[in-house]
Amino acid sequence: MTDAASAAMRLDEVQPGTIRALTQTELKSVLSSLKDIAKREPAIAEMMAGDSPLKDFVANAFTLSPYLRDAASADEGLLTLAVSEPVETSLGRLVEKARNCWRPGEDGAIPTEAEVMTTLRVAKRRLSFIAALADLGRIFTARDTTRWLSDMADAALSAAIDHLLLANHNSGKLTLKDPQAPSEGSGLIVLGMGKLGARELNYSSDIDAVVFFEPMAGIVPDPLDALEIFGRMMRRLIRIMQERTADGYVFRTDLRLRPDPGSTPLAIPVDAALLYYEGRGQNWERAAYIKARPVAGDIKAGAGFLRELTPFVFRKYLDYAAIADIHSIKRQIHAHKGHGAIAVKGHNVKLGRGGIREIEFFAQTQQLIAGGRMAPLRVRSTEEALAALTDAKWIDAETRDSLTEAYWFLREVEHRIQMVRDEQTHILPDTETELKRIAFMLGFADTKAFSEKLEDVLRLVERQYSALFEQETKLSGESGNLVFTGQKDDPDTLKTLERLGFERPEDMSRVIRTWHNGRYRATQSVEARERLTELTPDLLKAFGESKRADEALLRFDNFLSGLPAGIQLFSLLGNNPALLSLLVTIMSSAPRLAEIIAARPHVFDGMLDPALMTEIPTRDYLSQRMKGFLSPARHYEDILDRLRIFAAEQRFLIGVRLLTGAITGEVAGRAFTHLADLVIEAALNAVLVEMATTHGAYPGGRVAVIGMGKLGSFELTAGSDVDLILLYDYDDGAAESDGAKPLDAVRYFTRVTQRLIAALSAPTAEGVLYEVDMRLRPSGNKGPVATRISTFEKYQREEAWTWEHLALSRARLICGDATLIVDADRIIASVLSQKRDVAKVAADVREMRQLIDKEKPAESLWDFKLIPGGLVDLEFIAQYLTLVAPAKGLPPHEPGESTSDALKRMASEAMEPQAHDDCIEAMRLFTELSQIIRLCIDTDFDPKQAPAGLIDLVCRAGDCPNIATLEGEIKRLSKAVRKAFLAVVSGNDEAGFRVTLSGER
Repeated sequence: MTDAASAAMRLDEVQPGTIRALTQTELKSVLSSLKDIAKREPAIAEMMAGDSPLKDFVANAFTLSPYLRDAASADEGLLTLAVSEPVETSLGRLVEKARNCWRPGEDGAIPTEAEVMTTLRVAKRRLSFIAALADLGRIFTARDTTRWLSDMADAALSAAIDHLLLANHNSGKLTLKDPQAPSEGSGLIVLGMGKLGARELNYSSDIDAVVFFEPMAGIVPDPLDALEIFGRMMRRLIRIMQERTADGYVFRTDLRLRPDPGSTPLAIPVDAALLYYEGRGQNWERAAYIKARPVAGDIKAGAGFLRELTPFVFRKYLDYAAIADIHSIKRQIHAHKGHGAIAVKGHNVKLGRGGIREIEFFAQTQQLIAGGRMAPLRVRSTEEALAALTDAKWIDAETRDSLTEAYWFLREVEHRIQMVRDEQTHILPDTETELKRIAFMLGFADTKAFSEKLEDVLRLVERQYSALFEQETKLSGESGNLVFTGQKDDPDTLKTLERLGFERPEDMSRVIRTWHNGRYRATQSVEARERLTELTPDLLKAFGESKRADEALLRFDNFLSGLPAGIQLFSLLGNNPALLSLLVTIMSSAPRLAEIIAARPHVFDGMLDPALMTEIPTRDYLSQRMKGFLSPARHYEDILDRLRIFAAEQRFLIGVRLLTGAITGEVAGRAFTHLADLVIEAALNAVLVEMATTHGAYPGGRVAVIGMGKLGSFELTAGSDVDLILLYDYDDGAAESDGAKPLDAVRYFTRVTQRLIAALSAPTAEGVLYEVDMRLRPSGNKGPVATRISTFEKYQREEAWTWEHLALSRARLICGDATLIVDADRIIASVLSQKRDVAKVAADVREMRQLIDKEKPAESLWDFKLIPGGLVDLEFIAQYLTLVAPAKGLPPHEPGESTSDALKRMASEAMEPQAHDDCIEAMRLFTELSQIIRLCIDTDFDPKQAPAGLIDLVCRAGDCPNIATLEGEIKRLSKAVRKAFLAVVSGNDEAGFRVTLSGER
């Protein structure tokens, strides 16, 4: 249905048989009441004169809801209003009337507080009446009802606040910036919490709000008086909203969600609130603020306050321990309310098992866990949250749809319970007669059909909720006893350890007792030790399944000893068996990754993303996540720290995908490079902003960064440094930058380059981004760190050596000014398209390869870069062919190609088919092996010393059953590559350049 069609819906369009009368006796009584109303309301007399679905519907509705029946009788004209015009037209007018009730009349008279209270009560009562009929008549869905109730609450709160501000302005206590718009610029913030914040108010809902104020906003003559003035205003606000008068009440209003409500005033200074949340805020408060929304007062200031609070609510590190706190609230609710079983009669549809709160907790907990890294999860409404979790691959579409349908069904049940007598209750009746009332209001034929539907929904919700939260803990299980208390070994525990696969059970038992004795920082707190105790059986079983259980456990012990705290990690592992298995793989296979997570445990957070193994880390994928992660950064240093955290985590996650076989080495190289591109670009942008702040902009200044080497060819590994050249240009007529501390061009762009290097490579508390190598710039280390584009062009055309043009064949512009990038691309393309002396290039390449072999001989067969026929030979073939392509008529250079792509494109025309196939296969094998080895260890690979798990990974990467077979394949392919290199570069003239596989001449 379109918005226009929805807005035009009327009650007289209700379908026959939508609801049934409770009893015939009730129906007769209601018809009598309607005849009385018809005597004073002509529109109702007309309705009652004939037979129509509307007449039947209204009569049946009044039999089911005594509250609606009494409201129609007491408020003359109310029923006429409901049936005489489109529903949303009436409701919109009522909301508008409520919102503007504080405004002075045409005579300039300001409404009294009593007049404001009356107007708000009448508007709310009428809106509730019409919305209830629209809901019962299926003109509205529960979504529409909650939205209109929330809009009325917003309007009422805003009107009351404006009235109070204006009254205080007129009495001289405040000086408003604009009496026509009292709230604007007032610094008075009213946040709607819970269902009000999410625009999900139930039919007889109270409203939760918190109030803050900015003493220095300028409306309080003496800021020291602000606490008393705003505190008094809030007491009047509560009176306006909830005091019962002859006209009823507006909304019951609860301000107890503010910080420490037992000892704080009703309105709190902004700075005090921020200090509280940053220092003492609890997980339940974080959950509450997911739905927080500025609803009244200074809306702009409210939005600013919530932005300030974002790091508290959505932490940049995953906070999986929070899930236990959130679940404990739910357990306390069950214990207090006695909701241990699912039933229909007497069941609490909000707090009971399978109820509304479980759906909300299901969504909110996952929002808390991942919202710091995934900005799209920071939504308020439950339905939006479920949709966002699906988009983020945290839940599947089936779960989203079933929980969304369940949520709105339960909200409809809740509304019917409350519509009966306008009571704030969520408990279904415990008698058959009253339960029938609810069933009929929902359109069911009888209580049996309703009960079956409700039980199905409650069980579905409970299953989903239980799968997320409720996990058993066992200290002894199928494996046997695992007891590590006291000073002596438990004999049964030693047998269990041996049975699990540990070769030295006594030593392992002693190590584990160290954990439980709290000798490490990570296990000093009682709660951390409890979590670790719960985790230990699964941990030991997983380590036992690895080939070298003792070695893996000792590596985990080393990891544990360096942790600053343990509760977060233990909670995370305890709730995610797949992560536990992965941790064991890392400990048994990848010492380098183990050291990374020991130093920075937060890198493990990203493993919670359910889409990790299915989504390829493309540039768009990484860019979206980096944008969300950097968005809360407030200053230069914060940006650099966040970049380090993000890069470390994403490098780790790319590595995990590689480790588990989810991606190939080639894909990993491209992903590592995309990550570096994005990080360098973000660092450059931050540097340029910082430079402009201190030294101003340089007139006509343009900067671009070239990625060289493996960065340029999308072949970075987990431990690669980055080769960069920074180019710049500016207006020749400009003498210096235009800032407070101006610099000439050379110093300005040199400073930009130095700051970029520092931004990437300077160690901070969060580590280093990348080691930066600038030696490939014109003139190398002897030249300036920044190069003007004209100098770059002149150097490449007139002075560069062959080896520099070889390097240029892998150059790729990665970030900077778009026009300068175009200029640089043009220069590089032009230089590489020149026809060269093929013999001279070949001689230069041969000389360089001989020099490398002499100065840096391969350490072993596993030095894939330097072995004869290794990666250097393959890279030289590709680069040589790029330089001689114009002279030999080969396909022209394509920037950003990997070595493998360049070989596939050009080498087939320069060598025999078998040699070409061997080179492509060698490139694939050496890439796979290099990526895995560089990921797992920092040292040279030696099969005799490598962890058992790494041997398995290397054999898997080489698609060989054992290490001996893999060694044979490396020898075969490297010999073929060396032969191809000599044929291509030497023209089959191998004289003076014969190198054996051992490196001897």
